[in-house]
Amino acid sequence: MKLFSLVIGLSIFAGAACAEEYTGPLGLLPTEVVRQVLEQDPAVSAARAGLDVGRYEADILDRSPYEWTPTVLGQRRAVQGGSNLNEWNVGVERTFRLPNKAAADQRIGRGMVEVSEIRYTEALRQASLTLMALWVDWLAAERSLALAEKNLQSVQDSLAAVEKRALAGDASELDVSLARAELADQRRLHNDAKTLAAAAWIHLSTRFPGIDRQIVQLPKPVPLDRDMSFWRERILAESNALKVMQAQLQVAQGQAERAHADKIPDPSLTFFTASEQGGRERINGMSVSVPIPSGARSSRSAKAQAELEVLSQEVMLAKRQLEADIASAVAMAQGTYDSFRIANEGAEAMQRNASLMQRAYALGEAELQALLQARRQATSAMTNVVQTQVTALKSYYGLLVNAHLVWDFD
Repeated sequence: MKLFSLVIGLSIFAGAACAEEYTGPLGLLPTEVVRQVLEQDPAVSAARAGLDVGRYEADILDRSPYEWTPTVLGQRRAVQGGSNLNEWNVGVERTFRLPNKAAADQRIGRGMVEVSEIRYTEALRQASLTLMALWVDWLAAERSLALAEKNLQSVQDSLAAVEKRALAGDASELDVSLARAELADQRRLHNDAKTLAAAAWIHLSTRFPGIDRQIVQLPKPVPLDRDMSFWRERILAESNALKVMQAQLQVAQGQAERAHADKIPDPSLTFFTASEQGGRERINGMSVSVPIPSGARSSRSAKAQAELEVLSQEVMLAKRQLEADIASAVAMAQGTYDSFRIANEGAEAMQRNASLMQRAYALGEAELQALLQARRQATSAMTNVVQTQVTALKSYYGLLVNAHLVWDFD
């Protein structure tokens, strides 16, 4: 019981500590677009239907499980040496749920409604994470395609220049052959990039129908401007997985109270009226019956308390695991941003090197092979930038989604 109170208290404290709003550069899809897309997602629709299941379950628990049971008895009494006498008995019987059991059932019902509501929010969060990842992957694929088109055009221009120089006797046939081979390779890379971009869009638009094919620039990652404590407290307070377990803990608490109250059986009350002796005798009465409890009721109560303790420990374990996941996610967001920054600096250096090599080749100070190598290095560096950019964006956006700071889940 103490552990149960501690777990609920931690949730309330975390929620109060993280009430402030967070604002920062996002570059994400607009909230109204995302909500419209997510509401059509089958997983979200299933969770929304689960809201009705929880409410109906609570309504069932709120009502008594017992019903009035009418009984009708007819008989004929045979009297030796006399006439037969018609007799009848009519009654109505019902078992009544004790007040403390009704209160426990209502608590269980409220907990089930809360669980279904949280699961709906969790379905939105999970779908939004998937949408975010697919959207970033698509924009990254389009960015890679744009780079491939630029590289292809550059290689085509180089081939034309080399062929022109070869006609003038300033370039060898080997240079022409190398330039043509480079063009063939760039065509392959361009086709690969075009295929990946098409596949990424098909994946996104099929998983989330209705999203517009509006290509925007892949957002630039930003550094985290809040410390670890902010993200820890915020995500702990908003974690749907943890909230579900805490709501289930309240349900288990209600079930333990119900099992304890059930150690005293519910009484049954019967009202009846009867006619005997051919109508010469009329009987009106009532009866009360209460089962004699066995040791099984105490065992069920003890079992429910043990299950409550197990779930309490599982909630504490889940909270500890979530804290570890948050710390890891924050470290990843910080580290991947640094990797993107370093990769971007390296790509700029490679681009400058390729430009210098292009100038040197034009002046006859460098060979074509050196120029092609410099361009390959610049292309590889830009590919690394896109890859680190995607990783950094997913890490940063993942924190925002898990902290419920974007897209208005509640």
